[in-house]
Amino acid sequence: MCGIVAAAARREVSEILLEGLRRLEYRGYDSAGMALVDNEHNLQLHKRQGKVAELEKAQALQPYFGCTGIAHTRWATHGEPSGANAHPHISAQRVALVHNGIIENHEALRQELSAQGYTFDSATDSEVIVHLLHECLSRGVNLVQAMRDTVARLEGAYALAVVDVEHPDEVVAARQGSPLVIGVGIGENFLASDPMALRQVTDRFMYLEEGDLVQITPSSLQVYAADGSPVQREKIRIDEAVEVVELGHFDHYMIKEIHEQPRALAATLKAGVAETVSDDCFGAGATAIFDQVQQVQIVACGTSFHAGLVARYWLEELAGVSCQVEVASEFRYRSRVRQEGTLLVAISQSGETADTLAALRNAAPDEFLGSLVISNVDNSSLVRECDLVFLTRAGAEIGVASTKAFTTQLLSLLLLTVALGRRRQMTHDQQLEIVEALHRLPEYVQQTLEMDAAIQKLSEAFIPKHHALFLGRGIQYPVAMEGALKLKEISYIHAEAYPAGELKHGPLALVDDDMPVVAVAPNDELLEKLKSNLEEVRSRGGELFVFADRQAGFTSEPRVQVMSMPHCPEVLKPIVYTVALQLLSYHVAVQKGTDVDKPRNLAKSVTVE
Repeated sequence: MCGIVAAAARREVSEILLEGLRRLEYRGYDSAGMALVDNEHNLQLHKRQGKVAELEKAQALQPYFGCTGIAHTRWATHGEPSGANAHPHISAQRVALVHNGIIENHEALRQELSAQGYTFDSATDSEVIVHLLHECLSRGVNLVQAMRDTVARLEGAYALAVVDVEHPDEVVAARQGSPLVIGVGIGENFLASDPMALRQVTDRFMYLEEGDLVQITPSSLQVYAADGSPVQREKIRIDEAVEVVELGHFDHYMIKEIHEQPRALAATLKAGVAETVSDDCFGAGATAIFDQVQQVQIVACGTSFHAGLVARYWLEELAGVSCQVEVASEFRYRSRVRQEGTLLVAISQSGETADTLAALRNAAPDEFLGSLVISNVDNSSLVRECDLVFLTRAGAEIGVASTKAFTTQLLSLLLLTVALGRRRQMTHDQQLEIVEALHRLPEYVQQTLEMDAAIQKLSEAFIPKHHALFLGRGIQYPVAMEGALKLKEISYIHAEAYPAGELKHGPLALVDDDMPVVAVAPNDELLEKLKSNLEEVRSRGGELFVFADRQAGFTSEPRVQVMSMPHCPEVLKPIVYTVALQLLSYHVAVQKGTDVDKPRNLAKSVTVE
């Protein structure tokens, strides 16, 4: 979601801050701003609604310079997108602040500060913090103590970075429930919500823990724990070359990332499989934990939740392991019955999803046998806090609508199924059969990508539509859910998914000639039942779009368009069919003229509730 970049250096930092914001654009935002402390110790501020490019224009027209500064991209929570609501926020022309997160007691604090004479220029919860900070500074304490006193009064989640004209060489920051990392330089130090923002200036990072407060200057940095004591956090060197993400010959990042899936799947497979699936790919101690697993509890949000729903079918049918899947935002707020031998599996592309992190942190000490995270980002909060880790090898994913991150999550969950299944009901031959199929998975995905032109033509039928229905049975039901989510995310067509057997229990009332129905129809044991469900749609004037196995016996006819999918092993079909639905959503969105890579109101990494 929101992005923070901050710098304290012996050189001018405005371009470093702007470049950091450019590198955070993938997270999703609606406005951007930058505050610098200049050589005369004055605050210089630019804020603009819209893209970082608008902020760059403002800086070009009226350049501001300084060696200490903070910058921010905002995703609206309190207050509409506007220049006034953009960060940084300032108080008394002395202190400027940027904030990620949500302050739950901001209304009470606003009333208190208003009574003291502070005026508010925005509708944000964040402006409350900067006035509260100024009120603490006015008592004569230093910036570190003022920050400590301020955060003691905040309820909610935050990552904060502040500059003060009376402490012109310092940036002070704090985090609670929202990520923040220090970039360590020579004669300069930095802060950001993501290391990617700082890879152009350093390869050395320190990850702040919950409750940490940090003070950086050009020549020093000091971290304080939640109790106020100085602490040392581990310094990590990121040696990998910065991944240069360019569009190449593609029009959008989303379609580029869809076409990168064969490579991403092959790389993820290589990390987890030699001749069979190794426990070691899940981390040290995996064998001892897996030997005791009696059931699995998956927590995730959005697309990752759909990956978990697919995994439940694999774990229960192939591995014989009971599995529960729950949206993390619901799981964290309900009372639960402890079940012996339960492995908690957290799925998060960014490793920073706020609700998924909270589900892990709120678990009772003895509630779970252990925890495993499946993530695409090394050193993220979930990766650091879980007992076991499987890193997908999707590479950088810029498009907000997840594609290759999702399919590599599915592959990772299938590897987990094999690792747990061989301890229960899965025979050696069954393991080898799945592994053999997985080695052919990139080929099947590539065959699906070769259907691109045909799916583009099919997508034309959706352009005038405002609603769509997706159907699937069995393991293809969560695939239908993911297809509906992708369509609504990027084309803004209202789309819902149902188990095909539920048609008669409500959704059939919506079916008419203006409601396209997309069905996922692999050639499995539920095929005949699905065909009967689809006849119910056609007989009521609905138009059907069926993604079917080439051997399933479906043929196109009036009001029924069939896309013949590659014939592949049943265990791979959720991944292969997902790719086809990604292509459908992409082409519908392009033809409707939406912002495919950055759909309205959405963010890539959801770090608030």
